[in-house]
Amino acid sequence: MTTTSPLLFGVVGNPIKHSRSPFIHEAFAAQTGITLRYERILAPLDEFARTCHEFFAQGGSGLNITVPFKEQAYTLAQDHLTTRARLAGAVNTLWMQDGHVHGCNTDGEGLLTDLRRLDCDPTGKQILLVGAGGAARGAVFPLLEAGCTSLRIVNRSPERAVQLRDHVLEQLPRFAPTLSAGGLDQAQGPWDIVINATSSSLGGLPPDLPEGLYAPGALAYDMMYGSEDTAFMVQARAQGAARVADGLGMLVGQAAASYAIWHGVRPDITSVLQALRGGASYT
Repeated sequence: MTTTSPLLFGVVGNPIKHSRSPFIHEAFAAQTGITLRYERILAPLDEFARTCHEFFAQGGSGLNITVPFKEQAYTLAQDHLTTRARLAGAVNTLWMQDGHVHGCNTDGEGLLTDLRRLDCDPTGKQILLVGAGGAARGAVFPLLEAGCTSLRIVNRSPERAVQLRDHVLEQLPRFAPTLSAGGLDQAQGPWDIVINATSSSLGGLPPDLPEGLYAPGALAYDMMYGSEDTAFMVQARAQGAARVADGLGMLVGQAAASYAIWHGVRPDITSVLQALRGGASYT
């Protein structure tokens, strides 16, 4: 596409200053020869919809959505959702098309890409998913579809975990034998993969999980990321996880999927992830 000014994109969240999405999308743009500008946008907690509408009214092309707005983004785009977004009940990617805001969820694709990069394919695995917010919602269907043998959602508020399970099973009842839900005290293992989909690590505290979660060789995966191990990763090591990983690879993977929606070309994630890992400035 030929344009006289850069295409405008951004990421909306609260907090947002930690986000590495601008670096990632600018690196993708350099790979693919697309001219764009990508901004961090701090939305007040009670003004998410207004923030997005103003962005698009000013000529913005697309938005990524992060904590804590993914479920609000689903509502914003509810008349023009992809199948993945409907199954998730949460949206992390918005764009304007034919005068309407459209929404998709690329979190699950990013998570699966990164788990496989870590040689931890979900197929045949027992998986514990901690959290029931927007990040968790994007992960449930892809993990089930990938062929895990058991997936349990646990949350500080058990009713939210149950609501998420029920939302998925209303649409996909065939997964009823595989999918369960409850409170954090119902997280007992052992599990092959434990995924922290809460934002607890942003506050420096791990979720309140019991001992005995980790099977031999288990992976503890935090969707949050940082220049040092997150609080969940530290907790997981102390509780017996054989391996730990943060969510930087998931971030790059979901960003690549969003980029493909917006631009029709899929960038290479390896060099971008290496560049992020090589820098000490991200938190």
